[in-house]
Amino acid sequence: MNKTDLVTAVATAADLSKADATLATDAVFDAITNALKDGDTVQLVGFGSFGITERAARDGHNPRTGETIKIAASKQPKFKAGKGLKDLVNA
Repeated sequence: MNKTDLVTAVATAADLSKADATLATDAVFDAITNALKDGDTVQLVGFGSFGITERAARDGHNPRTGETIKIAASKQPKFKAGKGLKDLVNA
């Protein structure tokens, strides 16, 4: 499922036009993104939670030359599925 398929599913389920469903879908994505940018977690009971984990700086190797390179520290978005979602997927 891509974003277009998701918008169509939301429009059908909520009896909205595709334009309104697109606005709603984009608003949800923007709200989650902004919360993560601010360092917050987003917990959706029964679905899962979005959060940020920090990766420490480390040494890596260029596979072509074998040269050692420095990989900078970074923040990574993570999703952890909730029990309800896990149960539905495994049913």
